[in-house]
Amino acid sequence: MRITIAFSAILLAAGCSAVVPAPAPSQSAAAAPTPAPAPASAPAPKQPEGNWIDWPLSAGDWVYRQDDRGSIALFGPPNAEAIFMIRCDQGRNQLFVSREGTVANSGAQMTLRASSGLQSFSARNSGGTLNYAATMIPVSDIIMDRIAFSRGRFAVETTGLQSIAIPIWPEFTRVVEDCRS
Repeated sequence: MRITIAFSAILLAAGCSAVVPAPAPSQSAAAAPTPAPAPASAPAPKQPEGNWIDWPLSAGDWVYRQDDRGSIALFGPPNAEAIFMIRCDQGRNQLFVSREGTVANSGAQMTLRASSGLQSFSARNSGGTLNYAATMIPVSDIIMDRIAFSRGRFAVETTGLQSIAIPIWPEFTRVVEDCRS
């Protein structure tokens, strides 16, 4: 009886500590790959709050240049890539406005705001080695005059990018005038 009790105790102890094996996967479950989790979408950029006229101005200075195609004014921090630029392509008699960042392939808009009005244009990626969203604007478009005479600043709002406020300096207007003459 002592052997039976000892044997029973051993079996009971073994039963309590034994690991129960997981059931074998079925053929169909083993063949199906586990789907990869969907990539998280990039968070929307934090937009300035309040009226655009009260947004803090983007840091930087304007620089004006001329080249074979026409003239260009670039705005941004010293010794860094421009965050905004306007180019006159005299051969096409067009203005190209670009801002740092990329947009979705279709449906993106760039809105230019001045103290006397705003206007939206289709925006696309510039396709160069740098990441810029750009739009083409006829040289005679009234928004250029509105920006030139805006009260110290204008704003650029682009689909999927942080909106920016830029000081209006003579370099911007000079590029517009170059293209109109």
